[in-house]
Amino acid sequence: MEPMKKGKVRDIYDLGNQLLIVTSDRISAFDSVLRDEIPRKGVILNQMSAFWFNYLHDVIPNHMLTICNTDMPAEFQTEEFEGRCMLVKKLKMLPIEAIVRGYITGSGWESYQVTGKVCGITLPNRLQESEQLPKAIFTPTTKAEFGHDQHITMADTIALLGEKMAKQVQEVSIRIYTQCAEYAKQHGIIIADTKLEFGIDDNGNLVLADEVLTPDSSRFWSAKNYKVGQSQNSFDKQFLRNWLKETNWNKEPPAPKLPKGIISLTSQKYIEAYEKLTGNNLLL
Repeated sequence: MEPMKKGKVRDIYDLGNQLLIVTSDRISAFDSVLRDEIPRKGVILNQMSAFWFNYLHDVIPNHMLTICNTDMPAEFQTEEFEGRCMLVKKLKMLPIEAIVRGYITGSGWESYQVTGKVCGITLPNRLQESEQLPKAIFTPTTKAEFGHDQHITMADTIALLGEKMAKQVQEVSIRIYTQCAEYAKQHGIIIADTKLEFGIDDNGNLVLADEVLTPDSSRFWSAKNYKVGQSQNSFDKQFLRNWLKETNWNKEPPAPKLPKGIISLTSQKYIEAYEKLTGNNLLL
């Protein structure tokens, strides 16, 4: 069976009234898929998303039907696919990515230093790098098929989704972030920011979709080692991004080949994030 869509990390198969998402070990950075894979990364992302979908079931419906290997089509019930498949409902996906920031870092920090704002939102004066914001902010982006996603304002979001839907997405995104960030902090991890995606089901209901609060879609920091005014020790792919920056790569394909040590450390960080947050050992 050929996938209907092959993304940077996920392959999507059309099963008629359902979709099958297979999460690979591929990793992307700066909009490029790297040549080297990260062992067990796909299993971690799939299992972690399933954990959060279950955790958030009372906040918002989600698209997950099952991750049980025996429920998959026969050709996916093999060792190659074990642990990395998710059967999901078909949805009409919204054309934005819902970004929630609880701390000032990354592109938000870069924007703040120049304008004092992030996505049109004015922030307090004299914030330091990695400082916690007074309250989490909703800073959506476009969903680019190719190239970079573009930051948009709430007014832009309303123009794309309509006022009622835009405000619902904003409200539920902040609620998801706030609830999960509180949980994560109790388990030694600060969720600095995250990316969420939503779709609409056949009844017009808003549904949480794609991946949720994984090391690919979020910045996870060590709560124990957190210090304001500097970059942070992370359990996500920021470590890999930092290494790539140090190579002076021009961010155009092909990306540099990853040393074995970088591959191993990235894998370890993903595993540690999964085990800290879920309380489970990664068995696959």
